[in-house]
Amino acid sequence: MTQTEAEFLQSYDASIYEKPSVSTDIVVFSIGKGKRDNYRQLPKRHLQILLIRRKNHPFKDCWALPGGFINMDESLRDAAARELYEETGLEPDYLGQLYTWGDVDRDPRTRIISTSYMAIVNESNKKLKAGDDAAEACWFDLTGRIEKVETHESDGQLEYVWYIRLTLKNGREELSALLRNSRWFKGSTVAIKREIIENNGLAFDHAKIIEHGLEKFRHKIKYTDLLFKLVPEFFTLTELQHVYEAVIDKKVSRASFRRSIADKVTETEQYVTKGGHRPSQLYVFNPYWLETSLQEGVVDLWS
Repeated sequence: MTQTEAEFLQSYDASIYEKPSVSTDIVVFSIGKGKRDNYRQLPKRHLQILLIRRKNHPFKDCWALPGGFINMDESLRDAAARELYEETGLEPDYLGQLYTWGDVDRDPRTRIISTSYMAIVNESNKKLKAGDDAAEACWFDLTGRIEKVETHESDGQLEYVWYIRLTLKNGREELSALLRNSRWFKGSTVAIKREIIENNGLAFDHAKIIEHGLEKFRHKIKYTDLLFKLVPEFFTLTELQHVYEAVIDKKVSRASFRRSIADKVTETEQYVTKGGHRPSQLYVFNPYWLETSLQEGVVDLWS
């Protein structure tokens, strides 16, 4: 007699398969202000990332991304939001999935598969409170720059290699990592591999996750609304450009930047006056741009 699905599920033995542990790690970005060079200039902006100092083994006292294990009764996203709040007290302005990391030896405890998330926190919401298994939570200024590029070709296979240096500073400590990112091209097939060549102070494989998150963030900020998660509700176009340049780590021309965001902002009748400057007009994000772009398939905020 044919077994029904209900009968199959009732007799199913889940213990016949080994089960890896499942966790989540969150790459949290925000913007920090530096010092003014003079009173006529706005404060310098820095891209920042949130790290926690681990309270327990493994990698005790090392810096790591916020995160932890998923409960059986919660979704991946709910687990990421919970872990971020438990370890730092933060509720992000944006939380989106990045990538799943499944190398067999990525964690010395056991086989652990981690789904990483990217979070954005507005500078007005950056107050931290370390908790759970975090001894300390801290914002680090982050830079990620290409040090060297190589090209190799063998048996019709083309390989591009980027060596990327991550530097993280918080005023008291400086962390760093060097990654080797390879992309192989053979016809229409592309393979990607990330390797940690040097690691100074970061736990687990978190240098890989940070580098991937930074690359993704720099890409998404150009065609989604993520840039506006980093600024106040009312902002000047100059302030917005400085934040954009801090994220991509590159200067852009005033004219090209304003063309690129023209349909994403709406001018207001408000102005801000600061010593030595003529009044600057304040703008707000234009949500109708987003609605139109989503309907036309121009952007996908959840990709």
